Parts: sequence; C-alpha cells; structure tokens
Amino acid sequence: MSKKHYVVWKGVTTGIFDSWPAAQAQINGRSDAQFMGFGSLAEAQVAFKSTYTKALMKRSLAKSPSQSSAPATNKSATKSQTAPSGQLSADIRIYCDGACSPNPGKSGTGIAVYHQQQIKELWYGRYLAHGTNNTAELTGLLESFILAQSYIKQGQHVQVLSDSKYSIDCITKWATGWKNKGWTRGRGEEIKNLELIKQCHALYLELKSQLTISHVKGHANIEGNELADRMAVLARMQQQPDFVQRTDPIDIAAILAMPSG
Repeated sequence: MSKKHYVVWKGVTTGIFDSWPAAQAQINGRSDAQFMGFGSLAEAQVAFKSTYTKALMKRSLAKSPSQSSAPATNKSATKSQTAPSGQLSADIRIYCDGACSPNPGKSGTGIAVYHQQQIKELWYGRYLAHGTNNTAELTGLLESFILAQSYIKQGQHVQVLSDSKYSIDCITKWATGWKNKGWTRGRGEEIKNLELIKQCHALYLELKSQLTISHVKGHANIEGNELADRMAVLARMQQQPDFVQRTDPIDIAAILAMPSG
C-alpha cells in the first residue's frame, strides 16, 4: 500500500507533506486553508502544480454516479472547509451566503448543509428586487438558524459559517448593546436592517448553547462557501421568493461551474 501524501495550497507553508501531522501544522487555525490528501506522491505532485478548485472538481468527476451526493474531497480535505480547527467536531455545518447585483439591487440567499462532513442539502431563495448584499447575508444567517433548530433539538451541535463579518458582528457583538439602548446606536441613531437583525438575534439567543458561528473567507475555494454562493446567485437569477431545497442530485463539479457572485 502506497504512503499517503498531503498537498497544502494555502497555509503557513505550502507544498507536499508525507504525513498528516506535518500537513495539519500548516493549516491549524486557518479559515482559508486549502489542502487535500492523495494516495501517492505522483498524484500529489500533479495536483500541486494545479489549483485546489481544479483538484476538487477532478475528484468529484472521478466519483461514480452513486456517489454524487458525497463531498468532492476526502475527510482530510473536508476539514479545510471549517473555520478555526478547534470547531471541527460540529455534527452539522451550515454554510450561508448572499448575492446582490447591483448593490443595492436584485438579491438572493443560498445555503449548503453538511452532515458529518458530507454535503447533504442545498437551499436557495428569499429573492428581493430591491435588496442589498447585507440583507442577503443576514437572511442567510436567519435561514441557517431556522434550519439549525431541528438539529439542535436532536442534541446535535451546529456550526454556521458565513463570509460576512458584518452579519456575524451584528448578531454576536453589536445586537446586545443596541437592544439595551432601545434598538438604536445611541442618541436615537437608526440601525440599518433592524428587523432582520432582531429576528436573527432572538433566534441566536435561543440556540447559542449548541450553536457556533464562524467567519470563513469568501471566494477562497472553500467548498461549502462556494456551493452556498452558487445557490445565492441561483436564487437571484431565478427570482425565487421562497426558501426551497434544491432537489437535483448534488453534482459538485457542475454546481461549482454555475455563475458565482
């Protein structure tokens, strides 16, 4: 049996590593990490000359049709999709994203749900003819919390990942202070997107004992974030008002080839 090798495209040090501990040391704590394991040195060398996205797509295309609903990467690669490495134990990971073009303009929201590190569901919708990027991102958090409720009731820990620092900070940092000031910034200054923030914050308070919110870098070839992005653009393009689950088989390579936001 050939020895496994690991390619790190983005980390403390990039390159090919001949053990998991050596590779892991390069990506620990990196929300933008890009890495993947390979069965031989030759495969790793070919992959390293290319890009992480191309490696993802190649691995997805290599899978049989019966595996189309599984992630395009192996277990080691899937770990790169999370934010800080200490949160890899979440039972459910929900990536959310918003898309708006122009901004302000037509907007939509998308979500990718992973169960035990495998992609299981894609959701999209909440089209607004006069939305903004921030409203689409906040809606992504809200819909993620709604989906998280059923998993948390089953005793599972949920990690929600968003590339919107604004949305995360609104809910986890600023909302408590705003609420204490009568939902203003102080001196009566208005808060934009207040109703969405109120809904998100109220639900977050109910769930936070079994919920982790993490920031993940956008457009960094992180599979879950990229899939959520494609769903957000799909919602905008199809002008889908409701939030619905995509019923087509999950072909990761085909979805990654769809328009991005």
